[in-house]
Amino acid sequence: MQQETKPNFWALLPLIVFLSIYLIASIIMGDFYKMPIIVAFLASSIVAVAISSGGQLHKRIDLFCKGAANSNIMLMIWIFILAGAFAQTAKAVGAVDATVNLALSVLPDSLLLAGMFIAACFISLSMGTSVGTIVALTPVAVGIATQTDINTPFMVAIVVGGAMFGDNLSFISDTTIVATRTQGCNMKDKFKVNSLIVIPVAILVTIVYLFQGSEITTTPTVTPIEWLKVIPYILVLTTALAGVNVMIVLLLGILCSGIVGIITGSIQFWGWLAAMGTGISGMGELIIITLLAGGMLEMIRYNGGIAYIIQKLTTRVKSKKGAELSIAALVSFADLCTANNTIALIMSGPIAKDIASRFGIDPRKSASLLDTFSCFMQGIIPYGAQLLMAAGLASITPLAIMQYLYYPYLMGVAALLAIFFRYPRKYSR
Repeated sequence: MQQETKPNFWALLPLIVFLSIYLIASIIMGDFYKMPIIVAFLASSIVAVAISSGGQLHKRIDLFCKGAANSNIMLMIWIFILAGAFAQTAKAVGAVDATVNLALSVLPDSLLLAGMFIAACFISLSMGTSVGTIVALTPVAVGIATQTDINTPFMVAIVVGGAMFGDNLSFISDTTIVATRTQGCNMKDKFKVNSLIVIPVAILVTIVYLFQGSEITTTPTVTPIEWLKVIPYILVLTTALAGVNVMIVLLLGILCSGIVGIITGSIQFWGWLAAMGTGISGMGELIIITLLAGGMLEMIRYNGGIAYIIQKLTTRVKSKKGAELSIAALVSFADLCTANNTIALIMSGPIAKDIASRFGIDPRKSASLLDTFSCFMQGIIPYGAQLLMAAGLASITPLAIMQYLYYPYLMGVAALLAIFFRYPRKYSR
């Protein structure tokens, strides 16, 4: 199935169909979430099977199924299931609220801005979801803005920035999972490379917020800390950073959430199981999209579409620097088109892998670039779930938030500089 294929533009027709259906419908409706992305993927998958040169129909369908069910895709699905179960059980037992209260209760007045950013970073790093962090912290940010006369869009932008930090770095983030699996490296190594690029940015942004927050004197009211309920997130974060397999990390988080919830009386045994079921069900669409995208991309590869893209992206590329720039451009364009960084990574990951292999790019560096540029783009587009969710919760427009997105903009700049200056040196040789 991995035979050499000749570049073929027409093999890209399924991708063109997908983008056309999704973008045209979204533009016409004026809402990038009006058109179900799963329907667009279904239509493009049908086209992929229909135009394939794989022989009889049943053989083409078989080829599609093999692409959908390859080991990387199935492992991602397993992790998505466990991540959904953990996120929902942690929410059900009150671990999210407890973590928020802990982060905010220890902050003096002058540290509210920096503290909110750090809290968002910590929570998103623990949860592995930017949207979940935004949902948890945006109401708090709006309350702080009201009590301190801080500009509300500015306060909300702080939360969005911190949320994208964790989405980019977390061991249980969809983007980390997809980026590492498609590039063939482990999460711990990708984390090392990625942190060298973005942590200096986070420190710089924190310093800026410290300076801007020095005049604040009013402290918001925070509910009492429930220390036991913080344990699930602490456990997930520490075990992940220790290099424990992500599936074990998530299983430990699920189990710990249940135990803590039952001990504190915030949830019963059957409620814990119900929360797991709800979380798993909530990942259903992402799982189906992953399967359809995997099958469609295999058909595109088989018929020479990926070979064509690689040829066009690398025709004038003479160095690793140029190859890394092509990877950055590829995933950024995919995210602009889909408004979903996980989907963008699923679509561009295999192509990036081929480019990286061809030019000898370290898989840890290519995974880091994929994840960082996808999160950068996702964090600044006004029609992405993150800004739409934040704007909706704060009753403002996404455009009002965009001008204050310090961290996402600087993250993109840092990633570009990492390419141009071959940083980190150890992973850029």
